[in-house]
Amino acid sequence: MSTPQPSLVPSTPLKSILNFRDVGLTINALLPTSPLRPCLFYRSARPDNASPADRTALTSTYHINSIIDLRSTTEHINQANKRNAKIPSSAVVPHTEFRVAEPVKIDGINYHEINLNGGAFARALLWRLRWSSLAKLLSYMALGYRNEAIIIVGSEVMAPRGLIGLGKDSLDYGTSELRNIFSLLADSKSYPTLVHCTQGKDRTGLVVLLLLLLCDVPVDAISADYMASERELASEREERVKEMREVGMGEEFADCPVGWAEEMVRYIQEIQGGVGRYMEKIGVDKEMQERIRGMMLEKR
Repeated sequence: MSTPQPSLVPSTPLKSILNFRDVGLTINALLPTSPLRPCLFYRSARPDNASPADRTALTSTYHINSIIDLRSTTEHINQANKRNAKIPSSAVVPHTEFRVAEPVKIDGINYHEINLNGGAFARALLWRLRWSSLAKLLSYMALGYRNEAIIIVGSEVMAPRGLIGLGKDSLDYGTSELRNIFSLLADSKSYPTLVHCTQGKDRTGLVVLLLLLLCDVPVDAISADYMASERELASEREERVKEMREVGMGEEFADCPVGWAEEMVRYIQEIQGGVGRYMEKIGVDKEMQERIRGMMLEKR
């Protein structure tokens, strides 16, 4: 059997929402059989700038009931500033993902803002800083210089870790957030569901990877789906590279590293004991896992 290729992944049908696709249809197109139910689980980049037609399509064509937004507060603020929204960016002013995401929400969709790189993940990154850098970061945050603080973390921690290292960190430290995400995915009332981050590539890719592993999808098909994001995001690569450099990271963060999915799967299997055991560790029990599989897998 030939290896699934990213070129076989259909391009997004939506003009203003990058990297949008039906995960079930995508995987079924990559495999000789069709193991997944389509029209249930979607992935994309941020839908903030969706056209009126595409906003309508999300509810009328794809019948999206729930959107799981994995972005951080800072990402919401930066995106809002691009829309010329007057949202204060000082760290001393309290923010919530709900508040800054509110202007772009679509009536009839249930929104769940779950910052996958918050909480324990963010603290783990901070503790990798030198003491002098940590002190400088805390000073910047106290003065409201959020972006300057991010540059310290980006250049000293995130850039050296790379996307593969950060993916492993998300598995290790994003357990509370992943439990919340998969609790939603174990509830039939959540579907059809769209999950996204900024690019719909790495954090979204990790959630998709875990879901597909639960459904026994081969790693080469998971990898082909992940790698397709590079093609789907090509139109904004230059802008993303500029943004990455502004926070101390290289252009490779705008791309899909070869072997990302394979290394995530290896880490889950060898270090975490397999996806089922990993899910149980983070609080997604066997019954919840079976409910997810029952909803996602085609009945045979």
